[in-house]
Amino acid sequence: MRYLPLSTDDRAEMLAKICVENINDLFVDVPNHALLKGLVDLPNHMTEMEVEQNFEAYSAKSVAAGSVPFFVGAGAYRHHVPASVDYQIQRGEYLTAYTPYQPEISQGTLQTLYEFQSQVAQITGMDVANASMYDGSTACGEAALMACRVTRKKRIIVSGNLHPHYIDVVKNLTKFTDGVVVDNDPTLNKPENLIDQVDDDTACVIVQNPDFFGNINDFSDLADALHERKKLLVIVNTEVVALGAIKSPGEMGADIVVGEGQSIGNGLNYGGPYVGLFATRQKYVRQMPGRLCGETTDADGKRGFVLTLSTREQHIRREKATSNICTNAGLCTLAFTIHMTLLGEKGYRHLAQLNHAGTVKLKNKLAGIDGLEVLNETFFNEFTVRLSNNAAEVVETLVENDVIAGLPVSRLYPDRPELNNILIIAVTETTSEDDMDILVAELKEVLK
Repeated sequence: MRYLPLSTDDRAEMLAKICVENINDLFVDVPNHALLKGLVDLPNHMTEMEVEQNFEAYSAKSVAAGSVPFFVGAGAYRHHVPASVDYQIQRGEYLTAYTPYQPEISQGTLQTLYEFQSQVAQITGMDVANASMYDGSTACGEAALMACRVTRKKRIIVSGNLHPHYIDVVKNLTKFTDGVVVDNDPTLNKPENLIDQVDDDTACVIVQNPDFFGNINDFSDLADALHERKKLLVIVNTEVVALGAIKSPGEMGADIVVGEGQSIGNGLNYGGPYVGLFATRQKYVRQMPGRLCGETTDADGKRGFVLTLSTREQHIRREKATSNICTNAGLCTLAFTIHMTLLGEKGYRHLAQLNHAGTVKLKNKLAGIDGLEVLNETFFNEFTVRLSNNAAEVVETLVENDVIAGLPVSRLYPDRPELNNILIIAVTETTSEDDMDILVAELKEVLK
């Protein structure tokens, strides 16, 4: 009864209350072809100890990112997270806190969210940031919807060098709206001509920096050209550490900045949970999704914090809501804030320098390998190479030798055979020179 607290009589009583004969009647709206025809292919019930043993066996089949030379990035990065971050987020003040609807008992949570917003606004070069989104891809989709609201236009032009997962989410979130997504082919290391695609019905252009293939771009001219036509520029960043070294999106003239904050304070976590960043200009603040914490003073004149804007369907009429995302990524946000506070501006910039320096070192080591061509002229901690062999096959071969060499682009672009030999390689401060030398030796062997 530990996991099934309701008896057969309890379930029958509930079904009778809603005038349903059996539980299958609750699923009549699901197409018949989508329903299982039998039991799920899972083992029968086990004891708690047996379950633990089985999952330990499953886990042993996986290769942990930190256990072998690891060069995967493409939107999720392995960085060192200080032990003090984990210690701080487990303090009782945070473990027991929930959505801060009552400011008089939620000052600690509200202040950390306020500090998080301040940090995101500073590193993105924007006026205001919200209290986070689910992840970078959903933040990107919400930015597209926001641009349509602000401009009252519906055409969304998407760079071909935007992360393909982000493109998919933009399409998904705009599917049942008037939004029209115009996506482009990836160009690897060649500049895109996006401004010529802008017409009267365009709401925004979405670009990424550094882009999916690792190239660093300055979108200042694009921002100026869009503003002349009263269109918005959305800049995406999937590697937040890069903002410690490159020109900020705000300096380039971005109207909305979104990104993934996982690199600060959060591990890879098997792909989530992550923390979406969202920042914009002050004049657009009332169209910003999510929620915003602000600073105020109480009746005694003391500094305090409150939810300033909460334009979600939980708080206002659904048709007036700017987003149906129900919460911010609170724990991941807290980890981000603590790690960023520990780093400070000097440490943050130094971390960025370490990442870039390591990447330059690996690029130079790879330069002499026959059958490998580095495609990037500019990069931060990630670059793209063209191999003489199929990249996915090369990666699988190296996995057998305990090296995870990077991301074969074909995994995200299975219908583009021209990208089959393209590999994206990432380096962070956790990558040792021994790791690099092992990768170089393995690539020389497999490409000869």
